[in-house]
Amino acid sequence: MTENIIEVRDLVKHYPVTRGIVFKKTIGQVKAVDGVSFDLKAGETLGVVGESGCGKSTLARVLMNLEKPTAGSVLYKGQDISKLSGGALRRLRRQIQLVMQDPYTSLNPRMTVGDLIGEPFEIHPEVAPKGSRRGKVKELLDLVGLNPEHINRYPHQFSGGQRQRIGIARALALRPEVIVCDEPVSALDVSIQAQVMNLLEKLQAEFGLSYVFIAHDLSVVRHLSDRVAVMYLGKMVEVGTEDEIYERPTHPYTQALLSAVPVPDPTLRNNKAIIRLTGDVPSPISPPSGCRFRTRCWKAQEICAQEVPLLQIRRGSDHPSACHFAEKREIVATHGA
Repeated sequence: MTENIIEVRDLVKHYPVTRGIVFKKTIGQVKAVDGVSFDLKAGETLGVVGESGCGKSTLARVLMNLEKPTAGSVLYKGQDISKLSGGALRRLRRQIQLVMQDPYTSLNPRMTVGDLIGEPFEIHPEVAPKGSRRGKVKELLDLVGLNPEHINRYPHQFSGGQRQRIGIARALALRPEVIVCDEPVSALDVSIQAQVMNLLEKLQAEFGLSYVFIAHDLSVVRHLSDRVAVMYLGKMVEVGTEDEIYERPTHPYTQALLSAVPVPDPTLRNNKAIIRLTGDVPSPISPPSGCRFRTRCWKAQEICAQEVPLLQIRRGSDHPSACHFAEKREIVATHGA
């Protein structure tokens, strides 16, 4: 069995809601992430999907230790990263890197590509002595499919897909073990998305990387992920392998998400039942009691308001689901979506 490289246990991240300008008073909490637990194995890709506002990007920031958790822990090889600071935190940064969502704003327009990709070497000089840095940057450019001769160009001289490749090269500079990809292809055209995803797969095979791949595009997540975690309003509601989630989902929210994915084969479209959810996503400031999905769920009963369903394997299921009435539902194939 492959060992866990990251272990997340009961992770909570709340943001205070305040009133007043001079004398601020906390009047509530935005429960962005509320009790999330999962493991990431070495060499594995864990996809995280869900609607906008469900807490995916907040989870990414906490995994990177850019935000301190309100409660819970994030362990990297058994070490709680939220308790690190100074030199210990800087050493951790070498092992966990981030690819950001927007390739247009994540690169400093006043720096050349050589300076952008080489900046990690300034912070971690032990990785590349000063005399060898330019050569290392050229190697990284070549690795991600860019011309090394463009080392002196600026970000505005590249397309969106090329800029995202620059961001990937920067994340690879320190040879990390884990890369957190926060919707890295959502701002790109479909054809460019495929190129970037193929590049991520190639790099994972070459360097044994582990990915936490966050996206709202279900087909993109399916293409890359070994396991998939579905989030709703700050909680993980279902976790399973790619086949378990996409072919045999058990949580009503996952089933509704998948029913909305277009079927590329016209002959199969009439065989697919679309689940139409009513109402809006509740506010993370005052989420519903019990199951957070119950206000939009067609299966909701009295117990759903009284008890929080645990993320566990239910009777008749083969993977964890946080629903009192979880049951398998066969989904029409959407591989080409």
